[in-house]
Amino acid sequence: MSDNALRIGVIGAGANTRDRHIPGLLEQENIEMVAVANRTPESGRRVAEQFGFGRVASHWTEIIEAPDIDAVVIGTWPYMHCTATVAALEAGKHVMCEARMAMNASEARLMYRTAQARPTQVAQIVPSPMTLGVDRAIQRLVRDGYLGDPLVVDMQVGGTWLDLDGPLHWRHDMDRSGLNIMTMGIYYEALMRWLGEVVTVQAAGAVFVPQRLDEETGVVRAVRIPEHVDVTGRMACGAQYHLQVSSVTGLAGPPTASLYGSQGTLRFSDGQLLGGRRGDAELSPVEVSDSERGAWRVEEEFVNAIRGREAITHTDFATGVKYMEFTEAVSRSLQSGETIRLPLP
Repeated sequence: MSDNALRIGVIGAGANTRDRHIPGLLEQENIEMVAVANRTPESGRRVAEQFGFGRVASHWTEIIEAPDIDAVVIGTWPYMHCTATVAALEAGKHVMCEARMAMNASEARLMYRTAQARPTQVAQIVPSPMTLGVDRAIQRLVRDGYLGDPLVVDMQVGGTWLDLDGPLHWRHDMDRSGLNIMTMGIYYEALMRWLGEVVTVQAAGAVFVPQRLDEETGVVRAVRIPEHVDVTGRMACGAQYHLQVSSVTGLAGPPTASLYGSQGTLRFSDGQLLGGRRGDAELSPVEVSDSERGAWRVEEEFVNAIRGREAITHTDFATGVKYMEFTEAVSRSLQSGETIRLPLP
């Protein structure tokens, strides 16, 4: 596509879409916000007035069918991601879909196949953002042998107290969130950037508040998505990994990822990358050059890809399928107590 006006429609303008995606798109050159479809006409009108959308759609399918829309941003909860993405791609639109990619691996694969069949259309999943500033530095260090042979990975994600009395959130609701568990898939995406995929999954998890009030319906509903999960197994690179994601570990501190190798250790926590090699007395700050320090540029990448200036790297659908297969493997292991091998058949 040339640098002509890029006409965008939005399906689902939740907080992240309002706070990041729409402002980020409006920062790009020659962008026109054509239409928005939200959960209610009233909320859609508020978004339209705030960001200058030309119209409010009464149903999300109007965005898909509109001939004056080139690209669609899907900011709904995961239960709509596959349906809206496939429909948008089949209608000839470019698609940016919010993380998490889908409800399960089957939906993610369908999204990927649909995108693969339309190579001239751009398809992007909103990426895991927490490690963008250090990803290239860690990749360089691993590539240059800083760790030696990767041996063990330990990721601890939590630090919050259990919400004992809160209402049902969409992340508690399997009908809206699918098999996704808290931020588990998002942190696994970061791990894949550093060391590649895992090949086995063994999971244990727990729900500590088994029922919560659904404020929309006034009905108390069962919570089936764990509020704490531990996942262990082997990686394709040979390392053993442990990923803990929790909403019950009060005062545990910020999320921390530690990579232990035969010759060195790397640790990322609270925005800082530390490292040390065999013989060092302690970990020290690792310099991350300006040229390799990444940042949030999702919307810029999406627009540039549509205009033929760059390819999608954060995040393509193939990567999304991998983290959804990991997510489903965790769910299968939680249900069966067995070790699940990846990739899924």
